[in-house]
Amino acid sequence: MRRRRREADPVTFDFAPMVDIVLLLVIFFMLTSQLMSQDRTVPLDLPTASSSVQDSTRIPTISVQRNGEIFLEGKKVTLQQLQEQVKTAVKRSGGVVALRADEQSNYGVVVSVMDAIRQVGTVKIALATEEK
Repeated sequence: MRRRRREADPVTFDFAPMVDIVLLLVIFFMLTSQLMSQDRTVPLDLPTASSSVQDSTRIPTISVQRNGEIFLEGKKVTLQQLQEQVKTAVKRSGGVVALRADEQSNYGVVVSVMDAIRQVGTVKIALATEEK
């Protein structure tokens, strides 16, 4: 037998599952946006190269802006601070450092940064470029 719905029965909607889904979506988008923006903390116009290799390992990144400002992992540092902080960062990465320099940056500043990195010890420098 079918039970007939009486008009006195109120229709209810449970919002708890909807709130759970929305919160999960918010968490998902927050995490993915954080992962995507890790390497792009300092905006630069990188030089282009026809041969480039994608590296998925997490290595310390040094950025040199057009105006000569130096950043280590997105935090502004001086040349002296860079040399001190690279020592600890290199230990975690196994001796590899990524150097991202703006295409229009001062060549002398880039060479000074490379020299400061080399003075830390046996460090391999990976130069960042964009594909043509």
